[in-house]
Amino acid sequence: MKKIFFVFIAFTFSLVIITSCKKFLELDPPYTQDAENYFQNEQEYFRALTGAYDLLQGMFVSYWIGDIASDNTIAGGESVTDTEGLHQIDNMTHGAVNNELRSLMRWNYCGISRCNFILEPKENEVNFASKATVLAEAKFLRAFYYFELVKVFGDMPLIINKRIGNDEVLSSIRNPASEVYDQIEKDLNEAIVVLSYKSESSHSGIKGRVDKGAAQALLGKVHLYQNEWSNADFVFRDLINNGNYSLASDYTTMFSKSNENNSETVFDVEYSDGEGGGYNCLICLEGNLTPGYQGIRAYEGAVYGDGNSYNLPTQDLFSSFEYQDPRRDVTCLNLDNFISSNSAGSTYSIGGGGHTGFYNNKYIKSKAEMSGLGDNDLTSGVNYRVIRYADVLLMAAETNNRLGYDTLALEYLNTVRSRVGLPLKTLESNEKLYEDILKERRSELSCEGHRFFDLVRTGKAADVIPGFVVGKHELFPIPQDEIDLAGGNWSQNPGY
Repeated sequence: MKKIFFVFIAFTFSLVIITSCKKFLELDPPYTQDAENYFQNEQEYFRALTGAYDLLQGMFVSYWIGDIASDNTIAGGESVTDTEGLHQIDNMTHGAVNNELRSLMRWNYCGISRCNFILEPKENEVNFASKATVLAEAKFLRAFYYFELVKVFGDMPLIINKRIGNDEVLSSIRNPASEVYDQIEKDLNEAIVVLSYKSESSHSGIKGRVDKGAAQALLGKVHLYQNEWSNADFVFRDLINNGNYSLASDYTTMFSKSNENNSETVFDVEYSDGEGGGYNCLICLEGNLTPGYQGIRAYEGAVYGDGNSYNLPTQDLFSSFEYQDPRRDVTCLNLDNFISSNSAGSTYSIGGGGHTGFYNNKYIKSKAEMSGLGDNDLTSGVNYRVIRYADVLLMAAETNNRLGYDTLALEYLNTVRSRVGLPLKTLESNEKLYEDILKERRSELSCEGHRFFDLVRTGKAADVIPGFVVGKHELFPIPQDEIDLAGGNWSQNPGY
């Protein structure tokens, strides 16, 4: 009888995940599930879907890379050998032996495998009222995990509707990125037909469950990354006109726990601070470790908790904001200024991994949001905002600008600017508007994992990232471990 580990990791039976203690993490539990006798009722489908969602909680590596690889942040941390892979990426010296990139690939393929477990053909299928929605959400998640892979690594093995085991890995090849994108679009289009908007009574109302708007936003982004402007415009217009999303009124509380799931939330990752974990078992966590990892090292003082000083904003990012733009201080905590004005006598230490004077203020450990557990470095209940409506508006602005619809592009841009009280832009030329939109993306979305990928897809990375090599660094290397596990069937990306 065919067996499967219910919580199944792709490629191998252990995952090296980044921790300051460099612990090895066993991901598979000591039990198996008879897959052919599973999916006998609605509850079992929902349990499997929860398992597919669960891998979203490990996506912090991708978000960190999106800023650390750019001009927005540096890796930071205790030393340059602590999470060495992040420091290599920061310096554009990364190669095929990189634990962080390996973890990113394995997390995403684990998520894909869990989605495939739900979507693969089954004998004696059971039916229930919400089954179509369950399958649509699984398709969204599979599309999301594949998008995370293709934007980082390019060509990737495309395995759908079956669980991923060693046989699949050994027999697979790297499918062209265009084929991976085609499957992503197929999954998202099929999900959009079924899913409802959160504002509709037909939606489940369960926080964290994706809706039609999340699928549309991701599909529009997928088209944007391929310069498919007309297709992106079609999707974004429908979302903007019918999705019933709006910008939250106060940007200064955008990333607080009390302001989660507001009108601007299109897609986020839900976390709980009710269960502890540890550095030796990150998969045990239900909390968001990012605020603790990005917290102030050995800090003792008001407002903030202590942390590990990762992902530190640069002076270049701090200086890039316009005069009186409130997003600067929401994004970058100027610690010495804060201490002198609000917390005299506070102390902190500087890690050997680098120091800029700034901390990532969007996701940082604060005393008001600590749960009281002993491992608050790891158990923040703050959700990660993956796609906000502001991002949708700016993607729509860029799309319309590239199509020559500058009046509408300007309207979307100024909607974002007016929310934070900045002067409205005027239309000078198509190219000037394009640069304004891209600059606005940096101001609005910095330290949320978008910057590096924006620079790459717009062809501007080499202009601002020291050490960036055109023709090489647009993609990250395939981890050598995975090439070896695939029996040499996978080629390496150019330049590595």
